[in-house]
Amino acid sequence: MEQQTLFGGADSRPLAARLRPQTLDEFVGQTHLLSQGKVLRRLIENDRISSMIFWGPPGVGKTTLARIIANQTKASFIDFSAVTSGIKEIRQVMQQAEDNRRFGERTIVFVDEIHRFNKAQQDAFLPFVEKGSIILIGATTENPSFEVNSALLSRCKVFVLQALTTGDLTVLLSRALTNPRGFGGQSIVISSEMLEAIAGFANGDARSALSTLEMVVLNGDTDGDTVTVSPETLAQCISKKSLLYDKSGEEHYNLISALHKSMRNSDPDAAVYWLARMLEAGEDPLYIARRVIRFASEDVGMADSRALEVAVAAYQACHFIGMPECSVHLTHAVVYLSLAPKSNALYLAYERAKKDALTHLSEPVPLVIRNAPTRLMKELEYGKGYQYAHDTADKLTNMQCLPDSLAGQTYYRPTEQGLEAKYKARLEQIKAWKQQHKNRE
Repeated sequence: MEQQTLFGGADSRPLAARLRPQTLDEFVGQTHLLSQGKVLRRLIENDRISSMIFWGPPGVGKTTLARIIANQTKASFIDFSAVTSGIKEIRQVMQQAEDNRRFGERTIVFVDEIHRFNKAQQDAFLPFVEKGSIILIGATTENPSFEVNSALLSRCKVFVLQALTTGDLTVLLSRALTNPRGFGGQSIVISSEMLEAIAGFANGDARSALSTLEMVVLNGDTDGDTVTVSPETLAQCISKKSLLYDKSGEEHYNLISALHKSMRNSDPDAAVYWLARMLEAGEDPLYIARRVIRFASEDVGMADSRALEVAVAAYQACHFIGMPECSVHLTHAVVYLSLAPKSNALYLAYERAKKDALTHLSEPVPLVIRNAPTRLMKELEYGKGYQYAHDTADKLTNMQCLPDSLAGQTYYRPTEQGLEAKYKARLEQIKAWKQQHKNRE
């Protein structure tokens, strides 16, 4: 007897498995490959599949596309896992494919996670691919240029699958609420803003998005047949836990805060006092030294780059000789940092960049600055148009290194403090040069 689910159905599989698209019309994303008239769509619809490799991050539809091919093809379809199979299993499958060929039947062999096969296992496929006994479809999250034998790779067309956009995932999540294979027929109350939050949290991964939706629904507030997902439930399901090294030691954090803020306020006397309070209470000097290193870049930064050298040297001294001797080295660093000119421009630069990094999770690296050590990567136009700065008289180029959606963003904004004023002037010169040479070849 099948076990009933919470919602009364008999299918106990995860939501992502239940909602796996069965046709191209149900498939979400990869429009560059699957829109009407695109090559891959035509190959699938016309059942004219040749050996190919699907390359992309997790949860973007590699295995799903293979399943759709299996549903539509007239060929014999063999599902093969690189995780659980070895040479013996490969030979058995190849023999079955050879038998099918003698009777005029094509055989498609799908190898999930093909990058997990070693060279010998991949070589076992090669002669059968060459003579047409099988059509090989591989799926991999790793760059096939490095993970698939060149001889095998040369006989396969590589299709690059991209991380799903937040819009793609939101469509998928909305469909899950109405699809009978999902939560269709149930009364689920969840706002569109929550669905977008789940889509953003999933970082382009459909499986992750659906698993998170399933989690928030299962933990929602039930009232009769209605399940309501509250903001609090959503926050608990998508939050990342941060661990404190001493949960009960509030004074520990008060003291390190006092040290940090005293140095920031350029008060060496207060900074040394709080340092002594911590060391004499038995605080690990290496912990203090690590915090001092952080301060050197967060609060001094380019205003005096030697601050970081002094802080790292103090850490090494603490590591070499320990307490009580290393107290003077920490005092050296703390006083130096207290008196140094202050700039938090590096800290602010990273925070600005982090905000964009978290809200533009799927932005691809521009092709022009990708490395292209293999033929496949060159065919995909990796590195095309790259400008080598050392080949120019000014050692500068007008090449765009940010994604198009972030072009022109400014993260590092230097101050006039200390030596940072010199770097500010240099940065302004660079920007002026780039503006003057904009759109020039």
